[in-house]
Order: sequence, then C-alpha cells, then structure tokens
Amino acid sequence: CFSFAIKEKIHPVPIIERIWKVSLFLCLSLAGDITQKGYEKKRSNYNLNLSVPGMDPSMGQERRTPVTPSSSSRYHRRRSSGSRDERYRSDVHTEAVQAALAKHKERKMAVPMPSKRRSLVVQTSMDAYTPPGTSSSREGSISMEHWISRAIHGTSSTTTTTSSTASSSSSSTRSGGSGAAGGRLADVLAQHVHISDCTLKCVSVCVFPCSAGVPVSSRVSAKIQQLVNTLKRPKRPPLREFFVDDFEELLEVQQPDPNQPKAEGAQMVAMRGEQLGVVTNWPPSLEAALQRWGTISPKAPCLTTMDTNGKPLYVLTYGKLWSRSVKVAYNLLHKLGTKQEPLVRPGDRVALVFPNNDPGAFMTAFYGCLLAEVVPVPIEVPLTRKDAGSQQIGFLLGSCGVTVALTSDACHKGLPKSPTGEIPQFKGWPKVLWFVAESKHLSKPPRDWFPHIKDANQDTAYIEYKTCKDGSVLGVTVMRIAMLTHCQALTQSCSYTEAETIVNVLDFKKDVGLWHASVMNMMHVISIPYALMKVNPLSWIQKVCQYKAKVACAKSRDMHWALVAHRDQRDINLSSLRMLVVADGSNPWSISSCDAFLNVFQTKGLKPEVICPCASSPEALTVAIRRPVEEGSTPPGRGVLSMQGLSHGVIRVDSEEKLSVLTLQDVGSVMPGAMMCVVKPEGVPLLCKTDEIGELCVCTVATGTSYYGLAGMTKNTFEVFPMSNNGAPVSEFPFTRTGLLGFIGPAGLIFVAGKMDGLMVVGGRRHNADDIVATALAVEPMKFVYRGRIAVFSITVLHDERIVVVAEQRPDSTEEDSFQWMSRVLQAIDGIHQVGVYCLALVPSNTLPKTPLGGIHLSETKQLFLEGSLHPCNVLMCPHTCVTNLPKPRQKQPGRIGPASVMVGNLVSGKRIAQASGRDLGQIEDNDQARKHLARLFQVTLVIYLLIHGTIASSLTCVQLHKRAEKIAAMLAERGHLQDGDHVALVYPPGIDLIVAFYGCLYAGCVPITVRPPHLRSVCVMTTQLISKLLRSKEALAAVDVRTWPPVLDTDDLPKKKPPLLYKPSNPDTLAYLDFSVSTTGMLAGVKMSHTATSAFCRSIKLQCELYPSREVAICLDPYCGLGFVLWCLCSVYSGHQSILIPPSELEVNPALWLSAVSQYKVRDTFCSYSVMELCTKGLGLQTDSLKSRGLDLSRVRTCVVVAEERPRIALTQSFSKLFKDLGLHPRAVSTSFGCRVNLAICLQGTSGPDPTTVYVDMRALRHDRVRLVERGSPHSLPLMESGKILPGVRIIIANPETKGPMGESHLGEIWVHSGHNASGYFTVYGDEALQSDHFNSRLSFGDTQTVWARTGYLGFLRRTELTDASGERHDALYVVGALEEAMELRGMRYHPIDIETSVIRTHKSITECAVFTWTNLLVVVVELDGSEQEALDLVPLVTNVVLEEHYLIVGVVVVVDIGVIPINSRGEKQRMHLRDGFLADQLDPIYVAYNM
Repeated sequence: CFSFAIKEKIHPVPIIERIWKVSLFLCLSLAGDITQKGYEKKRSNYNLNLSVPGMDPSMGQERRTPVTPSSSSRYHRRRSSGSRDERYRSDVHTEAVQAALAKHKERKMAVPMPSKRRSLVVQTSMDAYTPPGTSSSREGSISMEHWISRAIHGTSSTTTTTSSTASSSSSSTRSGGSGAAGGRLADVLAQHVHISDCTLKCVSVCVFPCSAGVPVSSRVSAKIQQLVNTLKRPKRPPLREFFVDDFEELLEVQQPDPNQPKAEGAQMVAMRGEQLGVVTNWPPSLEAALQRWGTISPKAPCLTTMDTNGKPLYVLTYGKLWSRSVKVAYNLLHKLGTKQEPLVRPGDRVALVFPNNDPGAFMTAFYGCLLAEVVPVPIEVPLTRKDAGSQQIGFLLGSCGVTVALTSDACHKGLPKSPTGEIPQFKGWPKVLWFVAESKHLSKPPRDWFPHIKDANQDTAYIEYKTCKDGSVLGVTVMRIAMLTHCQALTQSCSYTEAETIVNVLDFKKDVGLWHASVMNMMHVISIPYALMKVNPLSWIQKVCQYKAKVACAKSRDMHWALVAHRDQRDINLSSLRMLVVADGSNPWSISSCDAFLNVFQTKGLKPEVICPCASSPEALTVAIRRPVEEGSTPPGRGVLSMQGLSHGVIRVDSEEKLSVLTLQDVGSVMPGAMMCVVKPEGVPLLCKTDEIGELCVCTVATGTSYYGLAGMTKNTFEVFPMSNNGAPVSEFPFTRTGLLGFIGPAGLIFVAGKMDGLMVVGGRRHNADDIVATALAVEPMKFVYRGRIAVFSITVLHDERIVVVAEQRPDSTEEDSFQWMSRVLQAIDGIHQVGVYCLALVPSNTLPKTPLGGIHLSETKQLFLEGSLHPCNVLMCPHTCVTNLPKPRQKQPGRIGPASVMVGNLVSGKRIAQASGRDLGQIEDNDQARKHLARLFQVTLVIYLLIHGTIASSLTCVQLHKRAEKIAAMLAERGHLQDGDHVALVYPPGIDLIVAFYGCLYAGCVPITVRPPHLRSVCVMTTQLISKLLRSKEALAAVDVRTWPPVLDTDDLPKKKPPLLYKPSNPDTLAYLDFSVSTTGMLAGVKMSHTATSAFCRSIKLQCELYPSREVAICLDPYCGLGFVLWCLCSVYSGHQSILIPPSELEVNPALWLSAVSQYKVRDTFCSYSVMELCTKGLGLQTDSLKSRGLDLSRVRTCVVVAEERPRIALTQSFSKLFKDLGLHPRAVSTSFGCRVNLAICLQGTSGPDPTTVYVDMRALRHDRVRLVERGSPHSLPLMESGKILPGVRIIIANPETKGPMGESHLGEIWVHSGHNASGYFTVYGDEALQSDHFNSRLSFGDTQTVWARTGYLGFLRRTELTDASGERHDALYVVGALEEAMELRGMRYHPIDIETSVIRTHKSITECAVFTWTNLLVVVVELDGSEQEALDLVPLVTNVVLEEHYLIVGVVVVVDIGVIPINSRGEKQRMHLRDGFLADQLDPIYVAYNM
C-alpha cells in the first residue's frame, strides 16, 4: 500500500502542551476586530517565544515538502504483516476531536447559556433527567458534569463534592426554562465580575444593589458580563490607516499569509486510463442487448424486488422486460393523441415518476422509452404539492417541454387528488398527462410492429436531474453512445461476466444504481427498497448470502446501519462477494464505515480487497472505481493529510500530531478509454501542480453532454480545455468537469478530498462540508442529536462565507445537554479546522426537509434558514469568532477646525459655516408680560372646545377663563396660603380644567407644573374632585403614600369671591412655569420658562403659523410638556384663535376622531404626535373608502405638523400622506417640528415658505460625522427630511460637541440655538445645575465668541437649498439626525439607534418593533415578536446578519419579547434607556435571549 508520511520530530511533552494551550487560546480569542492575518501573525509570535532548544530548524521545510509521485523516497510501503500502523486508522478523527476538546477543557471557559421562556422549552420526559445526587448516571455523564462544573465555577477544582453540589444546586434552581448552567453561571459570575469602564444610570427606576457597577441580583447583566469576559482580547497592535477620502470604509481583505503552505511540485501531467478493449460479442446498443437477452434467454431473471418483509415481491425476467418494454414503446408512439397529431414523437422528453419500491415498473418504462426513441427524464414522486425541491423539478420539466408523465398504477392512485378526482398541477410544474405504463393498461402492439433498433449514436438517451448547491435543478443529457461506452467501461473495470447476481441498495433511477443495473451483461439485480432498509438495515447483507451475490452496490450509510444492527448473526457468509461497490467513495469520510465494516465482517468471509470505493458525478458519470484485485496483491493506497494544508489547496503529509488530519483512501484509477487531469477550481482551467488540490476533469465519450437548454453553463462544464502554464491546451478534445476535488497520487491512484458543491471558502481558506459534519459527529456523546441528520452549509454575510450547522435534536434531550453539546461542537471544529462556526442551530426531530431517500435536502434547509422559517429550538451564534473582515476601528483625528483656522467671512477651512436664522421677531410693545396678558384677555373672542367621544364635552370663552382663573387664585390664597413663587402641581386629565388651573396659578403668582414632579418641593397639588378621591383610596395607598404629599386642593368646588389683587410680576424674567418631560434618553428633566420667554415663544409661533383670531386650530397632543403644552394652554390665549382640543387617549377608542374633527370644523392648521399618526395609519388603513363615503374631507388642511423631539420619521409621514391622499390631504401639508429641552420649538413648518425638502445622505459617511449627499436609491443611502422652518427670532449654528468650534456644512455636529424663547435653565432639587450650566450658556471657542448659545444635545446639519423663503433669501434647511446621548460610539464610529432599528424591522415579517442600546460595549437588540413563540429563535440569525451586512457591527445580545414591551412615551418616542434598565433588572419576561459568542 502506498502511504504518505515523512520523518517525524518528537517534541518534549510539556512544550507541546504549552504550544497547544497558546494555540487554542488564540483560536478562541478571535475578536470581531482582529483579522485572520493578524491572528496567524500572533500565533507565530507565540510559537517563536516558546521555541524548543535543540529543535531541528529544518523541520518546517521538511513539513512543506511537496508530495509528488516522483519523490518515492517519501513514501513507504506498509508491512505485509498483520500489525496495522496506528497513523492510518480511520477512527483517528474521533480521537483527534476528543483530544482537541480536552485541550479546550483546560481553558476553564464559561459560555453563557441563552435564556428561554418556559412555554418555549421542549417538553421532555422526566426520564431524560438524572436526579441530583444519584450515583447511577448515563454513559459519559460524569465527565460532562465535571465539565459543566468547571465551567460554572471557573476553577480547576475537581473534587466530587464541589461538582455534585454545583450540579444539584443548579438543577434545583432551574426556573423559567433558562437552564441550570445558565442560572448558576450568572449567580457565580455576578459575584466575581468587575466592570471598570462602565456605569449604570438608573433614573426614576428601582436601583438594585451593585458590586463594582454590576447588578448582583440581575441574572441578565451577569450573563452579559460573562459574555464580555469570554470575549476579552489581548491588547491589539496599533492599526494602520485604512479610510479613503474620509467616507469609504474598506472591508479588511484577507491578505495571503507568507507562511501559508504553497504548492511546490511540478506541473501535473494528464493521466490516461487503459485502452477500452472492444469485445466482439458486445451489443451495438443497450436496446440491442435487451433484445438479445429477451429472445435468447427469456427465462433468465433480470430483477428481483423485495417487499418490506424482505420476501421477493416479484421476479422480472428478460423475456418479460423485453415484451413489456416493446408494449410501452408502441403505446407511447401510437396511443397518445391522434394519428395525425401524436402527443409523443421520437426525440420528445417524457417524465418517469416511479416510487422507490417499484424498480420493475421503472425499468420497463425506461427501456420502453429507449425503444421508442423518446428521452426519459426520471424524477422523484411528488408526495404533496409543496414537496422540498418539487418546484425546481417542475422548472426542469417545463424547460424540457415535458407533457407526458409515465407512472405505475399504485403510484397513480397514491398521488394527491382534487375533490373531482383529478391530479392537481404541482407547484412550478407544467401541465402533464399522467400515463400509467403498466402492462394490463396497455394495448398489445400488432404482430407486424417492431421497434426500430439502431446502433448507439449521438442522440440523447436520457436526462438525469441534478440538484445544485443553490437548490436549482439541472438536467444532464446523456447520449446513447455515451451510455453504451460507459456500460462497456464499467464491464471492463469491474470484470463483469454474464448472469452475475448483484444486490443493489441504491436509487435505481439515477447514478450508480442505474448504471450497474443495466441489461448489458444479463445480470440478475436484487433490489432492496429504502422502506425495507429502514425496517431491517441488515437485509442487503442477508440477500448477498441468500443469493450468493458476487457484487453489491451500497453507500457508507448502509454499511454503518448494518454495523449497528448485525448483533453477531451467525448465519452470515460473505465469501461469495467479489466486489462491494461503495457508491459514495468520493466522500472522504466513507473510509471509517469501510474500515469498521471490514473489521466486523472479515470473520464472516468478507475479503479486504472486495471493498471498492467509486467516485461519480451526474456530469461525468463514473469518474473512477477501485477494481477488485486478486488475493495477495498490493493493497490499495491510503494517505494521512494535513487539513490545514488542504484548506490552502495543497497536499501536505501530516507528520506531527493526529489532530488536524484527513485520512483518504483511493477510488481506483482512471476509467478505461478516459484521460484525467486536475485543474484549478476557480478561473481559467490551468493544470494544478502535483501537490495541489483541484477539480478533477475527464476526457472520454462516456460522460454527459450538456445541461439541457443551458448553453452557457454547458460550455463552462462540458467543454473545458485545460491549459498548461505556457497556455497550451492539454488535448484537442474537450474535458468535462466532475465537480469533485482531489488529486492524482502515486501509481496513478485517484484520491477525492471533497465536492465542489460542499466547498466553503471562509477567509480565503477552503473547507468541505463533509469534513465539518464528520467533526460534529465525532463529538461525544451523540445521544442529544440524530447521527444522520446534520446539515452544514455556508451563507454569505459581509462579503465572506459563514459556516452554519443545523442538526435535529432528540426529543428526550434537555436544554442543558443540547447546549453543552453545541458548545463542544464549536470547540471541536475550531480546534480541528481552525475555522469558526457562525451559527449552530438545533431543530426538533423530523422537521428538516428530506430528499426522497431520507437524506437532508440541503438547499431547502438553507432557504428556510435564510427566510426565518426553520423554527429551531436552540441557536448559538458566534459572530465574534468568525467575522474577521470587519473594517478597522476608526482612529479619531483631532478636529480639523480649531482656533488656529483662518476665517474669511463665513468660510472656515474652505467650507461655509453651518449657521442659519429665522426671520426677525419684531419688537414687543410692552415688556410687562403679565399686564399684556391681562390687557388682551378681555379683547379676544377666544373659544376653546374639548372633544370627548366625538362631541363637544365643554367649551371656554375668554371671559369665562378669566373669571374661573380669578376664583382659583382666590382659593390658592385662602385655602393653600401660598406665597409668590410657590410651586403648584397640576394633576389633571387633558381638558379645560388644566388651562383654567394654569392661569389661576399665574394670577396668584405661583409657578404651575403640569406634570407630576419627582420630588416633594411643590407646596400644593391641584386636581379634580374625582382624582382627589382616587388619590385617597386604599388602592392608591398601596402604590403611593399620599400622606407624605403636599395638600391636595379640589378645584371642582371654587369659592365665589375674587382675589383682592391679581399678581403682576415685578420682573418679566421671573419664572412663569416649569416644564417637566421625560426625554428619549429616559431622563426626567424640568426646564424653567420665564414670562419673557413664554411671550416670545407665543409670538414666534403666531408669526410662523399665521394664527389670527379667525383661525381654527385642531390640537391632538398631550398637554403636559413641550410644544404640546404651549399649543394647548398658551397660544390660543395669546393669539385669540379658536382651538379644538382632542385628547390623544380618545383615539385609542375612536381612531377617526381627530380627522373627523378636522373635517367637520374645516380646520386649516392641525398639530399631532407620531403616536397619533401611527394610530390613524394602522387603525384607518382599510377604512378610507368608508370615511370618504361619510363625507370626510381633508382638502382644507394647510399644515399638519407632527410635534416631536427626534429625527423626522419619513416612512410614517409618507405612508400617512399616501393613505389619506384620497380624502383630499395634500402631501405638502404634512410636515414636522423640532424642539428639545433647552428650546421647546426650534423649527416649525408654518404656512408660508418653501415645502419641506428631503435629502439622501451616505450612512457610512454619517458614522464619521461627515455629510455626503448621494442620489436616491444609492447603496447605503439614508433619507432625511427637513425638520420644519426655523422659527422667527431663532438663530442656529452647528458646533463640534467636543471642541465647541463652528463646523462647516459638510459636517455633522451639535445643533446650538440662540433665541428669545430659550429656557433659562434646568430645574432640580439636587443642586447640580452647574453640571448642565453650559447647556444654556455656551459660547463658541472661536469665531463669534460673544453670543450665548443653548446646546440642544441633538446632532444635525444645515444645508442651503435652491429654494427661496418669503424674504427672497435662499432657504437654509435643518436636518436632525439624532440625540447625542443616544448615539452609540462603537468601533470608533457614531451610530444612531434608529438606523439599526430600521434595518432590523425589515428582516422578518414577525418583527413589529425594535430598539437597540449598548451595555459594556456590547450591542443589544430587542425585537417585539408578532407571531408564535416558535418563531423567536428564527429571528436571532436574521438580526445578526442584517446588522453585520448594513452596519458592520456584531450584535452581542438578541432579546425577543412580546408586543408592547418596548416603552414608548406620549409623543411616540422609544424610551431606550428605560428598556435597558428593565432588561438588566430582568423585568422584561423575554421569550428568548441569545448571547452571541
């Protein structure tokens, strides 16, 4: 036997262990930022530091020595004695996996287990659990518990006491299905973890005890910290500059490692097979062979079919096969259609649809088609209309022009039927006529009719379907001459003689099962159906004994099943077998089944030389087959190759250890009459070197000819001309690509290392799916998943392939067991293949889509995974380990604009300074704001209407307001004994009482607060009688201790007398009211509004919106803070217009209330919030026609302004405009406003001026604080809508939030505002106003350093448009991008949550809402699921993928929650910080929490 080996060097054991520890540590220390090149560099550095004194430096060169047939000195023959070389055992891989896992075990790595809601946990029997404290345990459970214990405690202690205690306590504390290990891990780690670089802000929520900043009582935060610890990395070297033009982010391109193995052998030479010897009595065609045997030996058995009990069902003789085939041929040509218009003509394609248990009917139909010169297309039986792959099969039939489908009687009856009894048209299928091809249903041909039997020619004989990697189905056409030549080559290779008996376990419709069962040699085929194999896996071996079969055709899977089921059956004798064809010999891992099968059955008469692996493909038919050799001759070849070398495409004999090796057996030599070469898999078909892996190509008549109807793909596969380095073609005849990866070894033996379809190129290295499956199968114990139900495929994420492993989980396995098995699989694949698995998913048993013979339908599984329809029960994502091609983190450069910059006019660093202002506010005649209010109160004809349930609940004129406000002022003085400047909390529902109470406070000189304050500094609380009773109820006392509150005054019963004197402020800058609001960052902040600011505010809005007394304004906003309060309580009094007030809560009952009021009162100006707009869009989306029929008309609306403190939601406003366009709403009417805490309204669209503009900016540039305009639809484009026109009296400048310098128009910066209606400061009782003093009193670091600005805390930019405003000046538009506090600094770039959330919501139809935040530098994504809980785990890979693809970020934690869990304030803005606090306090009751590794 030829074997690959070189001289070995022995390392001292301690050094080897140290090298392994460092190596494995680096394997698991691959961060998202580190590249593969950097990883290899680090690894080499570590190895250099641990060099062994006295080690031969030439060892590395020796290892890289190429394997060439000429270098025979490097091969040694195995000794002929009975001793086996340990290095060539096929079970070495299992030992390698266990060794790799043992190394990982020493690392004490604890992996956080995902949290799962109890209802989502797979229901398991109690028998599956090992009771704590019991000594009896399942096989392998002791070591597993020990592993779990060490993971939990993070210690090397191995005492059984600790282990049992940990396991029992963890078992007893399982709750909510979150897993024993998971809960215990969290508790232990929570006590030992320290966070130094992050602090938790808990504002107005329960603060839990912390240890160094980490909530001890929080299971979730402990798991996150555990994840952080797992992902901690060694300090990285400084990174080179990689940004181009400040905008473009370049993904890290994998640079080839100079130390990686390279092919060094000579260029290979094409290998020729032996001459195809033409025997004189060989028939000129297969039809002629059938005619010969059918007439000469009609009684000779051709086919014996077994039933599910293993008994012969029927025997088909050659005489019967001939006569029935002739009958099928006659009926096809003469009984379908009419004489003038036959349905089938010679050369037409027909489908053969036969079940896998009826080979006789198939053979009859197949040869009947050949005799009729019709082209058969064998396909699988479609069991349902939605079979896996059935649609693609239908496309093939359609492209082949198939109109007739031949089938058997039993199959025809079993096909799905419509109520009328007709067979429905299958999805994607053309309309076909179903024709039962059984003899009893056919007409006898006339005596004078005989089929025309020609010699084999260039006509198409049959079309074999092939399923591609992407799921598409191709039809490989095989010519008659190719079919005959192939049978002749097989006869010569396998030394077939007439009347041999062959046992066939394979699919008889295609591939090896079809080719070896041909009628060429009058063989007797014993067909074993798949159904019998499932019942009795040993049946095929029993039939070999019973029929004394000379040949058997099986797969390694059948051999493995026989091993499991043999149980020392004594009556088995396999001495008659001269050839066991292993059909999947092209799978390198079939060697383990072959060896194990030989070990067991050698005592039963099985000879070692009988096992004959073969390699085949649909395109090239049989590529190679090992020939049965005589006893005592040279055994076949075998090699132990380095997997790392194979991943780089080169052949290297493994000489050091057994861990990363692939043991290969040969599949024989080149077929007779063929020529073979190996070409590079990608690009031009250049010949490989002798020590290089490539795609096998064959040049012979006996291959397929084309892909039916696909000329381009045919040229690339069947018409390949391999070239040598000098550009000369190897042959004048074309070669066919086989789709197999391998090389030609010594003595012309062919070795196959994998398939092109299973090839996954990850980070420039090639891995084969079969290798990954073999490693997963070697991870013990296998009791948690099904052995044959593991699928491995790759998906493209972020411009590289990522490996996904999907396995079926046994129903009796626990969550903890499965998770630990998954963790071990990840470690094993990392250790053996040096590649990370991107996603490992476990699905419930029997749920993966199947092929007709029971295998996994790979492309369908991949499609389900990408669609989010796989419904796994366990998912483990490892993007941190796998993704090594992220852009380098941004190195922030010092601000380009500094005090030394040269300023010329409004230019700075060559760019116009981003500043703009609204029109002049004009002079206010009287500075005394209170007197002005009172003077006007009696002159305006103010009317305020409050709409409740669609009717006017109450109204208020100006005189009524004045009189009631006076009474409230009197009550405050009489009952409350309040002084000037005392704070009064107004606890009112939205309504007129709130307005009256507010002005009553002003009359009394008190400061009203229209939200419930967070402290007890208010001297008095005013409310209605109903709320007053509610506050004193027992139910309220359980939540709020009203006894500690200030006095509560009921304003329903007012005194009749007036106050002696109305309050007049001595200084207009004194405090008028406090405005409290919860910002989007979750902070409750109150700002102080003076009388001057209030007056300027009202005047500015009046001018912008042209609010005159004749106007009617509809307001659907919460009246407690911000612009909503100003519009509700102040503007109508100041401007004298009529207001229609609609509480937003009313829309939850009647979504049409707001729009109906706008239509009914012919309103021209209306204000709402995003939540109101969303309610109308969702609630009235299907009712526009009925609203129109009821006369709802929105054509009079001039401005519909959305009041918000965030970036305009352009998708919502556009959908609202489109939805109600039919009701007369003009798209230009809908606009937005922008305000914040320091200035409640900076922008408001107003009536005059240009329409709001929309621009598209490059999202990648925005992350670097740069503004780059792009065209609509450009990649990475982000639409931004103008936030309304700048209000009169307002000046805006864009400043650098760090340097406080002015910025150019092309930069993103903080919006600073200078205005008469800025708030005068924050209000707080904690005395830390100084911390935020610069929010209201900031100055630029250079330029205009005198103006005092207020910092909004929002990032945005200004853009001068081509439009002109009312004054004829060019219009400056303000675009708000997001809050500075909410922006996330990740990888040196600035991300805005809304952008990531928008991407996530698009990924799956079940995601209704999303919110993101960061915690300890991890990105946490929370999604609301609108669907069954079984869909929760589908979302984890999709969310991770989209954030990686579109934002170049790795998601740390994915949380799936119920609808409504993400908190939203009254303006419809997400409260992300409150969500974060709730998540860390474990208060969300999530459906599933996934911690990405």
